[in-house]
Amino acid sequence: MAKKKQKLFTDFAPVTTDEWEAKINADLKGRDYERALVWKTYEGFKVRPYYREENLKDLNYLDTLPGEFPFVRGNKKRDNEWLVRQNIFVTNFAEANKKALDILGKGVTSLGFLFNDCNKITKADLAVLLNNICLEAAEINLVCPTDSSNCAKLFAEFVAEGKWENKNVVASASIDPLGTFVLTGKLNNNILAQLADTIEEVKLLPQFRSISVHGKFFANSGSSIVQELAFSLAQGAEYLDMITDDGIGIDDVANAIKFNFGIGNNYFMEIAKLRAARLLWAQIVKAYNPKSNDSAKLIAHSETNRFNKTVYDPYVNMLRTQTEAMSAALGGAHSITVLPFDAIYEEPTEFSERIARNQQALLKEESYLDKIVDPAAGSYYIENLTNSLINEAWKLFLEVQEKGGFIATFREGFIQNEIKEMAAKRDKNIALRRENLLGTNQFPNFNEKIETEFDGSLFDAVDLTADDAEVETLKPYRGAQPFEALRYTTDIYSKTNRRPVAFMLTIGNLTFRKARAQFSCNFFAVAGFTVIDNNGFKTVEEGVAAAKKAGANIVVVCSSDDEYAEIVPKVASLLDDEILVVAGAPACKAELEEKGITNFIHVKSNILEELINYQEKLGI
Repeated sequence: MAKKKQKLFTDFAPVTTDEWEAKINADLKGRDYERALVWKTYEGFKVRPYYREENLKDLNYLDTLPGEFPFVRGNKKRDNEWLVRQNIFVTNFAEANKKALDILGKGVTSLGFLFNDCNKITKADLAVLLNNICLEAAEINLVCPTDSSNCAKLFAEFVAEGKWENKNVVASASIDPLGTFVLTGKLNNNILAQLADTIEEVKLLPQFRSISVHGKFFANSGSSIVQELAFSLAQGAEYLDMITDDGIGIDDVANAIKFNFGIGNNYFMEIAKLRAARLLWAQIVKAYNPKSNDSAKLIAHSETNRFNKTVYDPYVNMLRTQTEAMSAALGGAHSITVLPFDAIYEEPTEFSERIARNQQALLKEESYLDKIVDPAAGSYYIENLTNSLINEAWKLFLEVQEKGGFIATFREGFIQNEIKEMAAKRDKNIALRRENLLGTNQFPNFNEKIETEFDGSLFDAVDLTADDAEVETLKPYRGAQPFEALRYTTDIYSKTNRRPVAFMLTIGNLTFRKARAQFSCNFFAVAGFTVIDNNGFKTVEEGVAAAKKAGANIVVVCSSDDEYAEIVPKVASLLDDEILVVAGAPACKAELEEKGITNFIHVKSNILEELINYQEKLGI
């Protein structure tokens, strides 16, 4: 006899949104709901503290399946498989081939060959480079800064003359004259004119994508996710316009374009970014009336951003790239490159490359993220983020189109100004520690010292501007660079001088002195100063004597606001050349300033400006 189906949780009455809101407001005890719980994103929209099923009712794409237009739920129907890509800098073709064969046996399924100049490569060079590599089993990506079509044509000829099934060969080139325009300020009209010919010449390889849109250039220049999306889509639309005007069908053009996005540390937002990108690109391509909906599929390669990577405490980069790779995988990336943790300051070691490969292996072999189609589907939060990104990116995309398209808007300076404004906002938040870079502007390793002499360019933006640039360019950089330059200055100074000492003079209220000492230790360690914490002193005289004995350059008084009015002037009267700092912003601040005590550090301090100031006072 069949058992009756039993509904679970029937004893629990449903809770309405109004009831949730009433409970939340009661717990807030009069605090402003918006200020306390609603998050205003860089992307220009607000994120609520929770979402419910009712928040999905206006999302019109939810009735589609994976693999169906507009592909927000992914391009695949049965799994979430992606390609594990590793890049190889090609200086010697035989050595590059040897390395490629080695890593193909270690989990890599996509090879990125990076060249200095594609124009010098011959078919014989390609034969050496690709020797014994099964072109039907591994994706080949030819990356060159010169935007030459030479690599694409040679590769197509090489495949045609070989034993491969052309339809099974998955490959790409990196021809992106608009991306080069963004970085150099020089638009190569000859390359633009050749794009249609290149597509025709490699047409025998249906899965060869010869044109790349490098959204990562925007991401690594400090853009928001909305800006990266909108400007990348505008760039892609510009290619569609130009090449279809040259007589190439929309299906052929769309199938020749590949997007290269950066992936940042905003975990859920990055998942939503790829989902939003697919929907928006599908709608853009649809406007050109393609013969097949499959032509509207956005193919996205994702590479972990450089923007948030650090030189100090570099192993933290592995934590960053792990969550970023997860975002890309869950968002449905076609392929993923995890940059080795040391890639920003040295040639990656065998160890760092192995770790980078294994990070993706973990996501596949232990977490099974490749087994489930659209793993993010049904999440009220991610679905709403996706919708918000769609709306905001579309607005900005249309603004670019109304100004004449990508090239016209970049010539006007609109794109650069938008990104510079966003980058300045992010830089300020990093300086105020509202955006944390663990190990750099927050919780630094107190004992870390860099002995290696780095080229000064490590702490500068990448400026590829041509001498005859027509417009202002984007200059990719890392948010940590000003802090790293600050700390590196201390490290270099300390090679020939005693490292500055910041001494915590802890006294009075136990709770306040401990909390403020911990805050202050982290504050001054960011600049590479030696910090000395203490359990607490019974008297001011005892604390000052201990500070002098320790050779303190900076004495930080850590106590409670109520005690500062009495304690701080006593400390000041006993110090000689030491710099006196008060931890906090007490009510008696104005009174203390009248007595010549002007150094205060607190959670609202611009830590970068403050530490540069202290370095100057110490003669560093």
